[in-house]
Amino acid sequence: MSKHRIIPPISKYMSTSPHTIGADQTMAHAHAVMRKERIRHLPVLTGNKLVGIISEGDLHMVETLHDVDPANVRVDEAMTQEVYVVTPDAPLDEVVQEMARHKYGSAIVVDNHKVGGVFTTVDACQAFADMLRAS
Repeated sequence: MSKHRIIPPISKYMSTSPHTIGADQTMAHAHAVMRKERIRHLPVLTGNKLVGIISEGDLHMVETLHDVDPANVRVDEAMTQEVYVVTPDAPLDEVVQEMARHKYGSAIVVDNHKVGGVFTTVDACQAFADMLRAS
């Protein structure tokens, strides 16, 4: 007899109330927010519209460039514009598969045109651990 498993929605594992940053903010400010909040991904907004994502890797790249001061580089100059966006009801397995296929470090969860959460590889590991325990 096969065991049927219900795949939970991404909203079960995403970080809610995510921190965001304005596109016109500096990379130094983005780094300060990430360090303070202990996060590695920040959705980038212009007004209330999602326009990109800045990651710890993007920050590291800017900080290692010679003659570049992160206090003088705007977030929108270093962000990734192609953001993997999902809805809160997206099935966990599909989101994780897409992240693995494209090597995305996160998925931004958007509900009614508003950033509602972030799902990261750390969240995927937690979901995997929960599912292994439930087997």
